[in-house]
Amino acid sequence: MTEKTSGANPGTPEIRLASGILRSLREELLTDAFAYRPLPPMRTDGPLVRRLPAGIRAKAPYLPHAVVAGTALLVALTTLGVHDFLWPPAALLLGAVAAAPVLMTLVRPVGAFWAALASTSALAVAGAGDGSTWPWGPASFVAYLFTVTVVAMRTRPRTSGWMWLVTMLFGISASVLAGGDSGSVVPILFLLAVSLLVVTVRHTRREAEQEVSAQAEVTAVERDRRTLLEERTTIARELHDVVAHHMSVVAIQAEAAPYRVKNPPQELEAAFATIRENAVAALTELRRVLGVVRSEDYEAPDAPQPTLASLDGLVANVREAGLRVEKTVTGAVRELPQGVELSAYRIVQEALSNTLRHAPGAAAGVEVSYVLGGLGIRVVNGAPTGDVRPSPGAGHGITGMRERVAMLEGQMTAGRTAEGGYEVAVFIPVRGQEAALETAREQA
Repeated sequence: MTEKTSGANPGTPEIRLASGILRSLREELLTDAFAYRPLPPMRTDGPLVRRLPAGIRAKAPYLPHAVVAGTALLVALTTLGVHDFLWPPAALLLGAVAAAPVLMTLVRPVGAFWAALASTSALAVAGAGDGSTWPWGPASFVAYLFTVTVVAMRTRPRTSGWMWLVTMLFGISASVLAGGDSGSVVPILFLLAVSLLVVTVRHTRREAEQEVSAQAEVTAVERDRRTLLEERTTIARELHDVVAHHMSVVAIQAEAAPYRVKNPPQELEAAFATIRENAVAALTELRRVLGVVRSEDYEAPDAPQPTLASLDGLVANVREAGLRVEKTVTGAVRELPQGVELSAYRIVQEALSNTLRHAPGAAAGVEVSYVLGGLGIRVVNGAPTGDVRPSPGAGHGITGMRERVAMLEGQMTAGRTAEGGYEVAVFIPVRGQEAALETAREQA
């Protein structure tokens, strides 16, 4: 017993192939063939158009429309010249019939192809071509070639193949049915093949460029996202070390505090015990949550995390690397929260590293300003000098600096200076953090 699956595609592979071919033809040349698709204005950001005078550049977007209209006028005049022996209204009508498909490419591209076939047939029947150039005469030859080329530019490459095949069948059939010589069939097929090949290559190249551009954008976004995550991971590691150290100190001091007071009240002992328990609990939770950002090969630094007091060593190191750098400190130097000092140090370090990589031979200046309610940092370098080529960069260092500043709710600007150098300016608000730090000192 044979079972038939409902919805399956019956028939032999040959029938299915023929069905697929007809379906492709219907999709490309028949479905919505006369849909309204106006030709959009041309882009004006090309290298040639940008060099045009302002008055001409303002009208440049409509240059393709002018070319189409000019070609339609040329076709109409050619038709009138060939049929000057006809009654003038009849000649004008033939000129309009010849020019109509060319103008239709502006609004209905696929419909213009079918109109070109109809126009060629009408002009041939009206005597537009002689026996040696059937079915395309001089005017219809130019109109048809131009129309099919424009339609190919406005549609997909597969449409170009179908238009060439339909043109071949139309030309051979018209010549055979009329009993004339198909002298114009071979030239137009050859010229169409060359024209459509050029258009197809142009389409393919444009699609490849768009795909590469889209892939490059996706890659850049993913690279920035990965850099951001890596920088956040680094910040989390550093803050983990800083906060874990302070929480450990709090727990130890809370445990030892009752022994420093003779006969402390029970309430005081209970308070210190609670402080120690909360500190140990917070430290455990901190290690559990932030510990996941550590890679397997990560090792906590043995030395304390750097602070602004370590800037002199950093400046000395970059001077040894060949960078001329001057450090200036203004305002009343004071101790800031360790997270702020660590981020400030890293920002200066990254800015000087960027100067070494991207501005060889330039001098740099580092300004640290202790102002009321915050900390200001400014790192500026001059233009690169000498024969050493700057190292290319992707801006990852700037991304890391911005992430650190955003974490501290600060502000940052970075950009080129008028002298050709680069400037990084950062302001980190620490008013609330300084008050908390001062309160902790008083309680201690």
